[in-house]
Amino acid sequence: MNLISATRLGTLALLVTAASVLAWPEPASAQTQGMERRGERRDDRGEKRDTKQEGRQEGREAKQECKDAGGKRMECRQEKHAVKQDSREAGRAEKHDGKD
Repeated sequence: MNLISATRLGTLALLVTAASVLAWPEPASAQTQGMERRGERRDDRGEKRDTKQEGRQEGREAKQECKDAGGKRMECRQEKHAVKQDSREAGRAEKHDGKD
């Protein structure tokens, strides 16, 4: 009786193991060219977002440096604006890079 129970238990363990291996999900990958293009656009948007965020931080730092140097409020605001505008233009260039 122990031999029969051990055989049944071994077979059950083998079936469970085989089923779990077959049911394991495979890594997802793009199935069509459209999915690949969407993924590339998503990456491009992330790069553009990072560029703009860096520009915001640089603008804050430029404004603070201007204030620390004794600059007038309006001059410091315009300096910050110029730095941020440059980063926006860089972001646009990244967005349109390769489309021309």
